[in-house]
Amino acid sequence: MTEGAPEEDIIEAAWQKLLTGHRVDGRLLRAAYAEPRLRQLFPWVGMGELHFSRCTELRWTWDVPFIAPMMGGGFFVSGPSRSQSVGPAPTAEAAIAMVVERLPPGCGRAFVGTPEALAEKEQSE
Repeated sequence: MTEGAPEEDIIEAAWQKLLTGHRVDGRLLRAAYAEPRLRQLFPWVGMGELHFSRCTELRWTWDVPFIAPMMGGGFFVSGPSRSQSVGPAPTAEAAIAMVVERLPPGCGRAFVGTPEALAEKEQSE
């Protein structure tokens, strides 16, 4: 990412890149972007899944649930780890609500940096 850029610019650029692409269901992206608590996180896509990170650089955090499309329609919410299942959601809005309910305590705007740098910052606070 761009070193020294404000968090808002980096996060917004990531959202705009996803919103103008075709890697994830557009309804899901628009619903996630409309939710202020998710819009402040760094979005990323893997295997057609929409993920949210509390930092902007690789290796992104894995402490927020993620959303995958289901065959035949609807979505499935998992996480934060791949071994955890939250459950199916018939609509994008329902999936977003399931993620928001499970945000980590104190979850705020994504940190510009790596998960390691975020952990150091959180330990020093």
